[in-house]
Amino acid sequence: MLALTACGGANDGNSGQNAANAPQTDNPATNNTANEAADTKLKVVTSFYPLYFMATEIGGDHVEAVNLIAAGIEPHDWTPKSRDLSVASSAGLLLYHGAGLELWIDQFQEGLSKDSKVQLKEMSAGIELIEGGEEAEEHSGEEGHEHEEEGHDHAVDPHTWVSPKSAIVLAENVKNSLTEADPSNAADYEARYEALKEKLAKLDQAYTEALSAASQKNMVVSHQAFGYLARDYGLHQTAIMGLSPDAEPKAQDLLEIAKFVKENDVKYIFFEELVSDRLAKTLADEADVETMVLNPLEGLTKQQEKAGETYLTLMEQNLQKLIQALQ
Repeated sequence: MLALTACGGANDGNSGQNAANAPQTDNPATNNTANEAADTKLKVVTSFYPLYFMATEIGGDHVEAVNLIAAGIEPHDWTPKSRDLSVASSAGLLLYHGAGLELWIDQFQEGLSKDSKVQLKEMSAGIELIEGGEEAEEHSGEEGHEHEEEGHDHAVDPHTWVSPKSAIVLAENVKNSLTEADPSNAADYEARYEALKEKLAKLDQAYTEALSAASQKNMVVSHQAFGYLARDYGLHQTAIMGLSPDAEPKAQDLLEIAKFVKENDVKYIFFEELVSDRLAKTLADEADVETMVLNPLEGLTKQQEKAGETYLTLMEQNLQKLIQALQ
């Protein structure tokens, strides 16, 4: 039995989105044609949703993409299983974020099939990373305040993708990895990347214009996942929990943040869909403010997947919520 350690507790939800799920047919000729087409595609495995979105957007019909983490699963609570090693071993590329998000990646690589030709590529390269305690120290209610995170060794904040500016870098790294693995389709990858980059640039512009005009610059969140958004758009993040959503704050932490909320006229406390809202609502009751969902885009819920939501649509929704909360 494979035993690998991830950022949080183990969770059995594994088989993620598969871009190549075609309808079944009983026609042998049709099946053979479909199988031959699938065999010519570059098989790409991604470690979490934002990279899956980018791989499918940029890869198009040239790529067969599989996301390791299923919809509705919190990535911090996920650990790979033997079947995930099998899927990755048969792929051409494994795109992972790095910066400490996938604490399981080294052991996972060691467990790949000996005859596997899969290339592992780290997508956060080129992004200026935030030190693990830096955002909490700069934007907490009390200077020097730190959250305890027993068992969670984050040297840096890994949540780069919540900022459109960082997402553009991630997308370029995905494009470069696809091109290196499949140079015959380089022109298509470049064109599709440019189309995605344009959408991300428009998103970046919308965030810049809206958040620069916001009268409130303080955002209180349940999980310290929005440091890159705060840094890139002039906001101040105060987190109830640390870089892992499993980290439990002390009672004194909650009292200090409640005081900060009242003193700085914060109207909303943000929580996440894939993580319990218990602490956020407790703090909101203490400070007499409201709660609102702010999506860290670590993964889709099953409902979002069914509704056809994407990284872009959810980031647009996040912006509208930030505008409401920070006006």
